[in-house]
This record gives sequence, structure tokens and C-alpha cells, in this order.
Amino acid sequence: MDFSSITAEWSRLLDDLPWEWLLALLAGLHLVIALLAAGHALLYKRDPRSALSWVALCLLFPLAGPILYYLFGINRIRSQAHRLTTHKPAPRLVGHERGSMGHTAAAVPAGLAMEMRPFAQVSGRLTSRPILGGNRLDVLHNGEQAYPAMLAAIAGARRRVLLASYLFEFDMTGKQFVAALSAARERGVEVRVLIDGVGELYSWPRIGRVLRKAGLPMARFLPPRLFPPSLSINLRNHRKILLVDDQEGFTGGMNVGDRHLVEASRQGTSDLHFRVRGPILAQLEEIFINDWTAASDERLSPICLDLPPLPDGDVCCRCISDGPNDDLDKIALTLMGAISAAREEILIINPYFLPSREMIASLQSAALRGVKVCILLPSNNNLPFIHWATRNLLWELLLYDVEIRYQPPPFAHTKLFLVDRHYVQLGSANLDARSLRLNFELNLESFSAGFAVPLAEEAWRLYQQSTPVTLDEVDSRPLPVRLRDAFFWLFLPYL
Repeated sequence: MDFSSITAEWSRLLDDLPWEWLLALLAGLHLVIALLAAGHALLYKRDPRSALSWVALCLLFPLAGPILYYLFGINRIRSQAHRLTTHKPAPRLVGHERGSMGHTAAAVPAGLAMEMRPFAQVSGRLTSRPILGGNRLDVLHNGEQAYPAMLAAIAGARRRVLLASYLFEFDMTGKQFVAALSAARERGVEVRVLIDGVGELYSWPRIGRVLRKAGLPMARFLPPRLFPPSLSINLRNHRKILLVDDQEGFTGGMNVGDRHLVEASRQGTSDLHFRVRGPILAQLEEIFINDWTAASDERLSPICLDLPPLPDGDVCCRCISDGPNDDLDKIALTLMGAISAAREEILIINPYFLPSREMIASLQSAALRGVKVCILLPSNNNLPFIHWATRNLLWELLLYDVEIRYQPPPFAHTKLFLVDRHYVQLGSANLDARSLRLNFELNLESFSAGFAVPLAEEAWRLYQQSTPVTLDEVDSRPLPVRLRDAFFWLFLPYL
């Protein structure tokens, strides 16, 4: 059979196809798929503008619209986080994108001062964790103070050392920690090291290989891999925890690495870390154990249960765990609750400030009530695009007399939230969408004026040394700079 005969035969077959039926079938298929995709967007999208855009795309663009929605419109973050932390499928339908409030609101201790109660009630309902008294918190400035204290605690360990860090770099500081952990292991101390699968990639050689070579039990939290594919940069474990026996712990915003040694060079990263002693260690241990189980499938037994109050401990504390699983939005809600309860002053120190619309409105409302609201940001940011995006929204706060100042170098990584010189939140959380919705974070709140007052005085001294930002300055940016800042601001949900 020659080519012309084959062509004629195909033409005859095509002419005989029921095209009207096929087109009708395709139209019906598109309608079903488009309605399913549009219905999903209606049920699960929180922003009506986003929901309307996806519904229109699904209905107006045959097949392509639903395909694009499936690829880019469905938020799979919480489903992945739920499977990671519980090893069970995420709840569907109504509960798909909801966090969970605590099953039982934690009671406010009878001895808690009246001015503290509004702050305690919000986090008590969200977390179900009790406020624990009898703790001691010590402020540690930069790596020069934090690392010697942490290494000394590891050197004195007799039973267990638990360490979690987002960054654990293989430099001078990292080598010191590996040596201290190895020595503890050789003494018969139980050691566990949890590192983030993406944070590990910040240094070479990868610290996980170094730890394994040293014989230290370690686990990676959601490491990137090709088979089976897992390449997400979300769902990062950004928490920083060191627990030594049932005696002391460390938490805050500081990673393990030379970058936090600032005295020898102005190119370092300044930060605050905190040494913690007392009953609150049990809550830190609970959070570490849950993270370790998610990463390793090994369930550790707690040893910090029912710790007695310290004789010299006068700080009341509670831990707030936050993440895209059942802990979704807990830190953001406690912060906004504290903003609404403020009566005199709010001081926020944070390196990455890209707040949600709701938090911006809370800060504006506080300033309109006459509360002194001040935000300290780094003048030199290690991520310039964050700085540019932030510049695009500052006018909304400056317009309502929220004070914004830039801290002098070096890059300031400190994260503090202080209200009325008696309520404090400290920890790992930044004020951006990635930290508050896509990462696993840990903040610790304090309800004791004895701890808050000296910390607030130190923060206000830093405020005096910082450079004010004015509305005129923000408005006078050249057009190319304004366009650049606005462009990066578009990606606010992902920065």
C-alpha cells in the first residue's frame, strides 16, 4: 500500500468520526473538572480575591484553568506537615486548612498579676499548655556569651543532651560543638542531634555527615531528596533548642556557627539567646521529642516531667509551638492578642518584618489608642530583597505614628516582643509569612516583670541608638527604587 492510499484511508476514518459527540464529551468533561476545581477554591481559599481569581480561571479556560489550579493553587503545605508530624493523612473538607485550638484552655494561675491575665488567656486557649512558675531566664548576648555557656552545659551533662538547630555550620564553633557532643557520648551520655534538611546545606561539608562520622545519633528534618521526590523549601524546622539533663536548656534565635561571633568582626550577626532553668524545661523537651519522632521515628522518653520550681526562680513561662500542622497561626494570634491588650508601649525587634494585613491593622489600632509602638529593624539586612519588600509597607505604619528605627551594624538577628514592660515573647519566629505559616517555630513567653523590665530597658537603650525612619523619607524614594521595592513586596507570602 503506497503513501497516498494510507493518507486517503486516514482521511476517510477522520471524516467518519462523530466530531459533534467528541466535542460535546470534551465540553462536559471540562465542565465537571472546572466545577470541581472551582468548588475546591471556594471551600479552601481564605482570601476572597484569590478565590474569585481561581474560580474565574477554572471556568473560563477549558482544561488549562483546572490544571493550573491543581499545580499551583492547592495549598498542600498543611497536608504535608500533618503527615510529617503525625504519620496520618491530613483531615479533609472543613478542617483541611485549619489549625486547632487547644482542647482545654489552660487555667490562669491564681497568683498571676492582673495586668498579665489578658496576655495569658489568649495563649492558654490556643496551646492548652499551663503557665509554669519558678523558672530562671538568663540573657546571653551573641555567640561570645551563648556558646561558652552551652558548651559548658554539654561538658557537665550526665544523662542526656538534646540539640536542635536550623543552621549547624562546620566551622570553628561547629567543630567545638561536635567535639563536646562526642565527649559526652563517650562518657555514656545519651545524645540526639536534630538538624533541618535545608539548613544543613548552608555549610560544607554537611554537618550531618560529620555527626555520623563522629558516631553521634542525628536526624534530618524533611531533607530534600529526588527519590521519592521531596524538594520543598517549606516545612523547615526553624526551632533552636538545647536541653542538658533536667537541669538547664537554651533557646532563642541563635544558630550554631561563627556568624554569631561579633566582637572580632563587624560583619557578624548579633543576636540574643536565653538560658532556661526550671519546670519550663518539660515543655521544651516535649517539643523536641515530637520533632525528633517526626524526623527519626524514634520516640524518646521524657526526663523533665514534674520539675520542682527553683528556689530563686521568679519567672512564669509558657512555650508556644507553631507550624503548618495543628499549631497553625498560634504565634501570630498570641502576638495580635498581646498587641490588643497593650496599654502603654509595644517594642518589636525583628530581622525580617513582613507582617500580615491583620497584624498591620493591630499595630495601627494600638497606635491610635495612644500606645507607643516602636519597631526596630536591622539597617543592614543579610537578605536585601526582604529589606526592599519591607520598605514598601512601612508607610502604612508611619502614617499612624508607629515609630520605626534602623539598628546600627552589625546585622541584628534578635527577635523580641515586649509589651508594657511585663510581657515578653522571645524565640525563633520572624514576623513574615514564611516563619509564621510555613516553618515550625518555637517562642517562649514570660509573664514576669522582674525579667521583662531589665530586658525592656536594654531594648529601649538600643532604640535610642537607632536611626528613625520618617514618612517623608519613605515617600521620597526615587521611582526606580519604589518600583523595585513594590516588585519584591508582591512576593510577600513566599519571602
